[in-house]
Amino acid sequence: MSHWIILPVVLPAMLAPIIGFMMRHDIVLARVTSTFGTVLLLGISFVLLGMAMDGTTHIYRLGDWPAPFGIVLVLDRLSALMVTLTATLALMVLLHAMATGWDDRGKHFHALFQFQLMGICGAFLTGDIFNLFVFFEILLIASYGLMIHSGGRERMRAGLQYVVMNLAGSTLFLFALGTLYASTGTLNIADLAAKIPEIPADEAGLVRVAAMLLMIVFAVKAALFPVQFWLPATYSNAPAPVAALFAIMTKVGAYAILRVHTVVFGPGVAGTEGMIDAWLFPAAIVTIALGSIGVLGAKRLMPLISFSVVGSMGTLLVAVAAFSPVATTAALYYMVHSTFAAACLFLIADLVVSRRNGDSLTPTFATLQNGLFAAIFFAAAIAMAGMPPLSGFLGKLLVLDALRAPDVIVWAWTAILVGSLLTIVGFARAGSALFWKSTAIAAPEVAGDPVEPPSQANVAEVTPVMLTLAVLVALSVFAGPVASYLEQTSNQLFDRSGYISAVLAPVEER
Repeated sequence: MSHWIILPVVLPAMLAPIIGFMMRHDIVLARVTSTFGTVLLLGISFVLLGMAMDGTTHIYRLGDWPAPFGIVLVLDRLSALMVTLTATLALMVLLHAMATGWDDRGKHFHALFQFQLMGICGAFLTGDIFNLFVFFEILLIASYGLMIHSGGRERMRAGLQYVVMNLAGSTLFLFALGTLYASTGTLNIADLAAKIPEIPADEAGLVRVAAMLLMIVFAVKAALFPVQFWLPATYSNAPAPVAALFAIMTKVGAYAILRVHTVVFGPGVAGTEGMIDAWLFPAAIVTIALGSIGVLGAKRLMPLISFSVVGSMGTLLVAVAAFSPVATTAALYYMVHSTFAAACLFLIADLVVSRRNGDSLTPTFATLQNGLFAAIFFAAAIAMAGMPPLSGFLGKLLVLDALRAPDVIVWAWTAILVGSLLTIVGFARAGSALFWKSTAIAAPEVAGDPVEPPSQANVAEVTPVMLTLAVLVALSVFAGPVASYLEQTSNQLFDRSGYISAVLAPVEER
C-alpha cells in the first residue's frame, strides 16, 4: 500500500491550518510556504501519474480496513490525470495571485487556497460516494472564502447566491446518499457497482431515484442547464485568480458524472439503462446554446469569459452523455483543454481590467503593452472558441468525430458548430473594443477627468498566463501521445470488473 496516494489530501490539509494560524500576518512567509506546498503537490502528482501509467488500479486503505467497510482512496489513470491537472493549474494561479498582489488583499488567501486543493484532490481520489460528499463540502467552504476575498458588495451578493445554490445541492446529495444506502446497504463505489446490476429492473425504483438525484447534484457542480445560472455571476465577480482556479471546479462535477454514472449506473445496468444519458444530452445541448448566446450578448469582459465556461461545459458534457470509451476520450481531452483555456482568459483579463479601470467592453484609452495583451487574448480566445491551430480545435474535432450516431449527430454537430461561431463573434467583438478601437482614444479624453496612467506588467505578472498558453500549445503539439493516454484512461474507466476486483480484493491479496 503506497502512502503516496494520500499525500495530495494530507499535504494541503496540514499546510492550511499552519498558514492560517501562524502566518496570516506574515505575507512573505505565507507565500513561501504555500508555494513550497503547491510545488511539492505538483511533484507528488507526477509520481502518481507514473504509478498509474501501467494501468494498475492502486488502492489506499485508511487504517488498513478492507473495502467496503473502511475508507479507501483509489488511484487509476483518471484520478491521477485530474490530480495532475489540479496541481499544474494551482501553481500557475498561485504565481499570478502573488505577482499581482491579490493574495495580500486578505489574511487567509493561502490557507483557503490549500484547503481548496485538499477538497479538489480528495474528490478525485476518493472511492466512496459519502466521502465525495465530504470533499464537496470542503470545496464549498474554501471556495466561498476565496470567492469573497477582498470583499465588496457585488462579490458578497454573488457569493451568497453561490453558497445558497450549493447548499441546496448538498441537501439533495444527502437525500441521494440516504436513498442509495437504503437500497444497497453500501456507499462504496466498487461495492455499489457490484450490487446494483444484480437488482432487477422492476425493483430498482429507489436506485433510479438516487441516480437522478446524484445527477442533479453533479449538474449543479458542472453548471449544467437548468442549474447553471449561478456560474456567470460567481465567476465574473470573483477575484480573477480565484476564477481561474474555479476553472477546475466545474470539472469536479464532470468527473463525478463520469466516475459514478459510468462505474455504478453505467452501460449494462438494467435498472438505470439509458436513463441518465436521455436527460444529460439535451441538457448539455441547451447549455451550449446558453453559453454561446451569453458570450455574444455580454457587455463586460468577465461575464463574457464566464459564459464561455458555461458553453465549454456543455460541449464537454455532450461527449460525456454518450457514455462510450471513444466519446469519453474526446471528453477528457476537451476537459484538459478547456480548463487551461478558461484559466488563461481569466488571468489575461485580470491584467487588462486592472489597467482599464473596469471590464466594460467599451473603447477607452489603450493600455501599455497593448499589443502583448491583444496577442495573448487572441490566442486564448481562439483556443476557447475552438479555432485552429490550438487544442480547442482538436478537442472539438474529437468530440464531433465521436458523436456521429444517427440519433445525436444533427443536434450535437449543430449545437457545437453554431455555438463556436457565436463564441468567435463574441470574442472578436470584445477584442476589438479592448485592443483595436481603444488605441484611437487618448487617456486625457476619458470622461474629461484625469486618469491614472496604466502601469506596465512585469515578467512575474505575465509569466503565469504565458504558462497556461504554453500548455494549450503543448496539447496541440503532443495531441497524439495525450490522446493515446486518454484512450487508455477511458478504457480503464469502462472496465468496471477491473475496478471492482481491485477495490474489493481482500487485504492479504494486495
